Amino acid sequence: MANDRLRDALERSRVSTAELALLTECDVKTVSRWLAGRVPHPRTRFKIAKRLKEDEDYLWPGANRAAAEVSDSAGVVQFYPTRGAVPPNLWDRLLDAATAEVGILVYVGMFLTEKPDLLDRLRKKAASGGRIRILLGNRDSNAVKQRSVDEGIGPETISAKIDQANAFFRSLGGVPNVEVRNHSTVLYNSIYRFDNDMIVNPHVYGKTAPMAPAMHLRKTAAYGLFNTYADSFEAVWHSATPSESGS
Repeated sequence: MANDRLRDALERSRVSTAELALLTECDVKTVSRWLAGRVPHPRTRFKIAKRLKEDEDYLWPGANRAAAEVSDSAGVVQFYPTRGAVPPNLWDRLLDAATAEVGILVYVGMFLTEKPDLLDRLRKKAASGGRIRILLGNRDSNAVKQRSVDEGIGPETISAKIDQANAFFRSLGGVPNVEVRNHSTVLYNSIYRFDNDMIVNPHVYGKTAPMAPAMHLRKTAAYGLFNTYADSFEAVWHSATPSESGS
């Protein structure tokens, strides 16, 4: 169904389809599709509504509600523009609340090693029956060296950081319910699981992990994003080898 409200708003504001295309960094054909009824991306809707001085819900009735419903069904609790934007207390709250499973998939995860009480907290959770699994990168793998080059820090820098991470977690060696492994996979996402909550940090070429987006996911009754990334974690886990840090 054609979006007559959008067309009328363009005419009232004397904004041409070409100008709208320039504003949204799209082509005129895309604007024509919006006028024909296609709904733009949320950020694009915001730009258009602001330029036309109209309410977004007026131009696209129900679009925000539909997006929220999709987000809820997929298990997305919150999206962050960078991992650095994740509130520090959220990491602590999720870790404290986890009783059955903590799973960490990274190459290094250096920011975790900066928590002075992390090892003690993991030991206590393991002592209470929780399963702790940590996946660090294989320092000698091609994937690790290539990632280091892609970040512009030289082929050996991430390998050296992995050495530090291995040394940090070494004291967990022999602790029941704790296992550390090294993997050689291309790390598409860092995954931090805390029972039925998870923070996923998708990686972006040429950017360090703190500068890439992060998603707080929660397990839902239906198969959602949480399950997708949990399955990915398991696949990497089964391909990894026991680390000298402990098993």
